[in-house]
Amino acid sequence: MNARETAWRLFSTELNSATFEIKATEEKKPSYQLSRLGAMINRVLIVGVLTEKENVGTPDEPLWRGRIQDVASGTVFINVGRYQPEAGAALAELEPPCLVAMVGKVKSYTTEDQRTFVSVRPEHIVTVDEQVQHAWLLEAAQSTWDRLVLMKKALHCGDRTAEGLEKAGFPATACKGLSLAIETYGEEPDSASYLKAVQAALRTLLPDKNVDLGLPEDLSESPDEVDIEPAAAKGATEDMEETVLGLLDELDTDGKGAPREDLEKRAEAEGISSMELEEISNSLMDKGLVYEPNLRYLKKI
Repeated sequence: MNARETAWRLFSTELNSATFEIKATEEKKPSYQLSRLGAMINRVLIVGVLTEKENVGTPDEPLWRGRIQDVASGTVFINVGRYQPEAGAALAELEPPCLVAMVGKVKSYTTEDQRTFVSVRPEHIVTVDEQVQHAWLLEAAQSTWDRLVLMKKALHCGDRTAEGLEKAGFPATACKGLSLAIETYGEEPDSASYLKAVQAALRTLLPDKNVDLGLPEDLSESPDEVDIEPAAAKGATEDMEETVLGLLDELDTDGKGAPREDLEKRAEAEGISSMELEEISNSLMDKGLVYEPNLRYLKKI
């Protein structure tokens, strides 16, 4: 069974500052880039404007480099080689500037003068519309706010170890990352930079509201928790998951699973985009409901 890491929704501000790599200690185990807000990042989902691309390889063996502007905070750098054939073929056809959604693995590179640069190797990249962009901005803003709240609270704990944070009531899934981030970066993260990204996202989503978060430089107290995720979004996701599970039953005619191409066509007919299908598939795999028995196949458990 091929389990996948969750694709994080986060802005370039947080991604580009995740310069510390948590290297895998066992074969076939994932490595992570550790963000200053405690996110242990293996894969990301980014939506933004592809502003430029360049083939620095050859026509026969292309090596693409590009930049995606996430609107809210800055640029995400991407690299696509021969081990990402699907993303490479898609990128070759795209003409910047265009709005895209991209799922990929995060990598870092440290230069001789010890500067570390973070980039993404896309697995999938597709053009999207503003509706998809707005949904991503909302999710990224909510998750960024949640991580900022947790980090602020963790910094005020007496015992900042993973075990201490869990005993203090922090989510078990967040404790290791929070503890490592505090230990590794050794300073309080720049709250203003993350709040600026959240504010920019909300201003894009609510252009008539003139959203102003105040942006205090010193947030000695945790920001008040806010719910900026519409309740309807969760219900819509659950409905789409049920639709995809039903399609898997229909398309698995030989017991080997549903071919991805057929699943994508049927899902699109049901109003589910290819990028939404990718994320729904990841969610269902995270829940242990489906798995990939082979490349380009998906099967219910």
